[in-house]
Formats: sequence, structure tokens, C-alpha cells
Amino acid sequence: MDILSQDIKFLPGVGPNRKKMLSNELGIETYGDLLEYYPYKYIDRSKIYTIHELTGDMPYVQVVGHILSFETFAMGPRKERVVAHFTDGTAICDLTWFNGGKYAKQTYRIGTEYVVFGKPTVFNNRINFTHPDLDDASKVDLSSMGLQPYYNTTEKMKKAGLNSRSVERLTKTLVEKLPPLPETLPDFIIASRHLMGRDEAFRIVHYPQNAKDLEQARVRLKFEELFYVQLNILRYASDHRRKYRGYVFSQVGEVFNTFYRDHLPFPLTGAQKRVIREIRVDVGSGRQMNRLLQGDVGSGKTLVALMSMLIAIDNGYQACIMAPTEILAEQHLQTIMQFLDGMDLRVALLTGIVKGKRREEVLEGLLDGTIHILVGTHAVIEDTVQFARLGFVVVDEQHRFGVAQRAKLWSKSENPPHVLVMTATPIPRTLAMTLYGDLDVSVIDELPPGRKPVRTSHVFDTRMTTLYDGIRQQIREGRQVYIVFPLIEESEKSDLKNLEEGFEVLRQAFPEFRLSKVHGKMKPKDKEEEMQRFVSGETQILVATTVIEVGVNVPNASVMVILDAQRFGLSQLHQLRGRVGRGADQSFCVLVTPLKLSEETRKRIDIMCDTNDGFRIAEADLKLRGPGDLEGTQQSGMAFDLKIADIARDGQLVQMARDEAQKTIDDDPECQSPKYAILWYRLRQLRKTNINWAAIS
Repeated sequence: MDILSQDIKFLPGVGPNRKKMLSNELGIETYGDLLEYYPYKYIDRSKIYTIHELTGDMPYVQVVGHILSFETFAMGPRKERVVAHFTDGTAICDLTWFNGGKYAKQTYRIGTEYVVFGKPTVFNNRINFTHPDLDDASKVDLSSMGLQPYYNTTEKMKKAGLNSRSVERLTKTLVEKLPPLPETLPDFIIASRHLMGRDEAFRIVHYPQNAKDLEQARVRLKFEELFYVQLNILRYASDHRRKYRGYVFSQVGEVFNTFYRDHLPFPLTGAQKRVIREIRVDVGSGRQMNRLLQGDVGSGKTLVALMSMLIAIDNGYQACIMAPTEILAEQHLQTIMQFLDGMDLRVALLTGIVKGKRREEVLEGLLDGTIHILVGTHAVIEDTVQFARLGFVVVDEQHRFGVAQRAKLWSKSENPPHVLVMTATPIPRTLAMTLYGDLDVSVIDELPPGRKPVRTSHVFDTRMTTLYDGIRQQIREGRQVYIVFPLIEESEKSDLKNLEEGFEVLRQAFPEFRLSKVHGKMKPKDKEEEMQRFVSGETQILVATTVIEVGVNVPNASVMVILDAQRFGLSQLHQLRGRVGRGADQSFCVLVTPLKLSEETRKRIDIMCDTNDGFRIAEADLKLRGPGDLEGTQQSGMAFDLKIADIARDGQLVQMARDEAQKTIDDDPECQSPKYAILWYRLRQLRKTNINWAAIS
């Protein structure tokens, strides 16, 4: 049995009770789990200070000296404060215990030399250490103290006496007990990437002597973690490509050419042409296409998707586009019908509200092949929906559809159809490599001609009167306005204006205009009606929560006002801003916040005002918030079970791991070569652990 899979209760110092605590609070069940519970920070213990040098604003320090005497102060019933007066010959300081004072008096001897480690403060004009660590100086090699590791622990653990120091002692016991650990990477990767050995890295990451060694150990462990994630994704993608043949679309025919020649509403941008070329190569290759199309709101993804679907129709296949909401599905339908106006193609809608005879007609048209393009919500993947020849599927806003739902689509024809996944949420490259690692990525990185970038400004909520004047001016010029609130109901903890109250305030502020109101708690039918009133121009102002983040296209809306903008993440602000700037007029986005803002919030607001580039914003968001919080990653269940690597901050290592994994797959696609045996064995081991590999791929 591998020693790392040994039950943690057998480690000296653990036992059944501590095992239960470690398991419940930190998920530590085995020796391996403890070894991979990495310190979150380190404090340099190589320097010894004199008490005379200390000040109350210094970080953790250590001094060497002896206890002169103990003093006890009563603090109410059955509570006492124990103080030890301690000297190193240069001055006297106090060591204080509010809890565990009795233990301190019994354990520490007057006159014995100790190394005291803690955070100095000043109390009663004297340096004071509260609950310091004490080590017998005769048993400590001061020359090898190095960096002290600190481990995250919960309140429950601290109450049970399992603090960072206790975890450190358990880890020390484990590291001393472990035999040399076997290697999990081949020598040629270790050599070519200049990596430290695995055994050495584990020992050093918990007990580093200096910052240089620590950095090398962390690089090794991060690389390995990222490498196996990438190897798993690429192996899955490679297997998928070999297993599933794709329909071959050998020609670009009459339908595509007629559309391109006679119906294209405006010239394609260079980026749109490039993406269509990439898709044409994929669908003609004989392997199933799985491609992610990223592009900011308004960059022309739908047109690219439509032209790709026309290639499928030219080759005798049907196409389908899936949207996450009914509103978005209907919008896609209208857009596609406008584009195809005058062409002899049948386009149908299938959502929850298409019922009875209409539904039957759609199902028949799909089965007899007379419907060329189906637009729908997830109603499309229901078992009753069958196609004659489904060859091409577009999935809009992927993070709302799980991997299982995508797979359900494949079962609708003998070969899986080609899949184009579209998202307007720009995903940083390092995250895309891991979130969508099994997809090839295309990017539309330029806006269609005539589109003016949205101007973003930051306004404090003390200047609402001026803001209202600006809104009036825009509406008088014939434009429409969105005003977005972060919440629908006031919670006790929040001082936010309730949407309902806010709506009344706005009605009084703009008596001359008509307002619509939309929020998540409304019935779909009512929401739809209110949206339609705004889309048709019957109302000038749409007051809403973030339900409009993905949705309506109102080219006439030129102002987006986001109230309490400090409550939103960057990618959410960017999505909301994308609702305006869809016509030829100059559009504006106004971020309203209180005067008092945290440093991080100020950074977020500044980034929004500085750039319209969704990728720059997504990179910044990833750095500020980390991958788990990003829009899309949590909903899709793709929580990263990474113990030491950080996708946001380790971009170079993600790329390095990806390159190395790609080389391995290219060299050994069948996973049979003895040269890589160590990797395939390790991957099988990892797949048996609790990592949600299916989610990652």
C-alpha cells in the first residue's frame, strides 16, 4: 500500500478525534492529504533580535533569553491572565497568556534559555508578546531555523487546540517519517524544465531554509499539478477526436454564396473572416469540430454562426442554435430571419412557450428535413425532438449548459454534429486552456465598422441631479436608457435602495417619461411584456436588476447607468455595458458609487473607465478575484481542485504545462509508449482520487 494513502489517524499525534476534526474541517483523510495541505505564508526565523531593538509595529520576530518570574492577574470568575517577565540582557519584555496560562506556568522554567517567537506590541510602556511560541534554546539549531510555515485553520480547530503550530508539528512528524517519495514525472521533463525532484520539493515546501529553495519547490509542485490537469484534458480531447468522426462538409455552395453576395448587411471584419476560415477547415477535415468562439458583445458572433450553419445546409444537413433563455432565443430568431430575409430557407423556434399545433409542426419539420435551422432553448435537447440530419450545433453562452447537456445533443444523429460554442464573457487564455481545454479557441477581436466604443465614466452618488439632467438630454434626442440596480429585495445587512423604492424615486424624477421595470422575481410573461415595451420604444427608461446582463438587443438604447457599481464584479459590469453601443450613435456607461470605496473597488472602476477590451478586463478580474469566482466557472461546476497552483497568477506555468502535455499526446496518442508509462500510471491514480476530472474537461 502506498504510504501516502495511509489513514491520517495512524500518524503520531492525530488519533480518532483529531482525525475527525481534520477530515470535517479541511478534508484531510490521508498522509497524502496532509502533505498537500500547503502553508499559506512563511515567516523568516533566521534573524534573532534583541528586546532593546523591538517596536510595537514590527511583524513577527524572535528573541532569545530567559524568564525572570511569573505573575498572575485575576480576570473575573475562573479566568486569569498569566504574565512571564522575560529578558535577554538588553531589556525586559512580557509574555502574556489569556488562555493556557496554567499550562505555561507548569511547562516553562525560570532561568532556562528559550527562543521566543511572536508579534511584538506595546502594553504599559513595555514590549509584550501575547500567546508566543517558546522553544527550548538548547534543542533548537538557530543556524537552521529558516522560514516558519503558517497553515490556514478554522475557528472550530483553534478552539480544539489545532492551530497553525499544531498542524506544523503534525506535518513535521509526517515529513520525518516518510521514506523517499517516488518520482511522478519522467527524468527528461524534469531535466528539460529544470525542475526540482518531487521528494525534495515536498520536504522543502513545508520546511524551506531560504526563499530561493522555496520558490523552486513551489514551481515543481505547481507545474506537476497543472501538467496533469492539462494532460487529462488533452488526452480526453484526443480520444474524442479519434473516436468520433465528424461529418465532412466538402463544399461551400449556393446557399452560402447567395447570402454572401446578396444578403450580407455589412462587410465582414478581418477577424470574422479569419474565424469562418478556421471553421471551414474544421468541418472539412473529417473530425468532429468542437470550437469555442469568444468575442465581445456586438462583435458579430451571430453572423459568423449563421454563415457556418449555411455551410452545413449547403452540404445537406440541418443546423440548430441553442440559447440559455427564451428572450435570447427569440432575439436570435429575429436576427437570423432579418439576415435571411428573401432567401428560401425555413427557420423555426422551439422554446417552452411553443405548444400544441405549432410545436407539432416544428417537430414534423425537423424530422422530415424541411426545417433548415432550429432556434431554441434547452427544450431542443428533449428526447421528443428528433432531426432528419443534424450536422451543426451552435451553443450560445456555454456556461449555462453543462457538458452533459452538450453530450445529449450528440446523440441526435449517427455521428456527433459539429459544435460551435459562443461566449460574450471573455475568458483569459490561461483559464480557457483549463475550462475549455477540449475545445479549439477562435477569437473575434475587432468591432464591426461604424461601431463607436462606449464611453465609461464614474460618478459619485452625491451628483445624481447632474446625472439625471444628462439622461433627460439623451432621451430628448430620441435615445433610451437602462438603469440597473444590484438587488431586488433589501436584506437586513444591506443599505441598498430597494428596487421598488428606487423605481418610485425615478418615476418622480422623470415624470415626463415612461418607465419599464424588470427583475428576477417577476413571472416570465410579465417580464417579457415589460421588455417588449422597452424594445418597441413605448417606454424610454428600463429599470432592472442584472437579468438584462445577457439578453435584449436595443440599438436605440445609448445610456447604461449602473447604481451601486461597487457591488458588481468586473465581468458583470462589462456584460452590462455591452447592452449599449449597439447602434451607430455614441453610447455612454455611467458607474455610480458612494464616495467611500475600498482600494480593490477603485481599481475595478478605473479598469472599466480605462478600457473596453473584454480580454484585458477578464485578465484583471481573474487576478482580483481568482478563478473560482469568475462568471461561468462556478455555474458549470468547474471548481478547480488545485492545491498549490493559481491559474490567475501562474499563467506562464499553465502555458508550460500545456506545451509539455501537448508534446506527450502528440508523441504517444495511444498512451502505450514505455517512455511515458510513469505519466499514464500517475494519471490513472489521480483519476481515482476525489478530483472532479470530468468537470475540468
